[in-house]
Amino acid sequence: MTWDPLRRKEVADTPEERVRQWFIGVLEQAGVPAGLMGSEVALDNAAKAYRADIVVYDRSGQPLAIVECKRPGVSITKSVAEQALRYYGVLGARYIMLTNGKNTYIYRKEGDAFVSCDALPSYEMMSCQP
Repeated sequence: MTWDPLRRKEVADTPEERVRQWFIGVLEQAGVPAGLMGSEVALDNAAKAYRADIVVYDRSGQPLAIVECKRPGVSITKSVAEQALRYYGVLGARYIMLTNGKNTYIYRKEGDAFVSCDALPSYEMMSCQP
């Protein structure tokens, strides 16, 4: 078992959970307040119930970033991106982040498209960009 500070409980210590907990730490280092993150966030879609691995919220409580975590042996493929885009369809967010703990991809919404970011922006930069 491992402690999830966002859910405030012990959870199964799986490879994907270790990636999720590692990325929560990465987000905290980028200045994201723990109180503005959710882990295993339930999303209600008319067709199917989803759970986003991590959701980062802005200071008004609106979704700012969606993070999809995979265990280290899982490649970040088009289907992983499509999974995150389904969550985006429910939540809307300025950023989508995909990680398996070895490779991390960060995309920012610009107009009708998502563009790749070179690095994880700070929380303040994520919050300030239109």
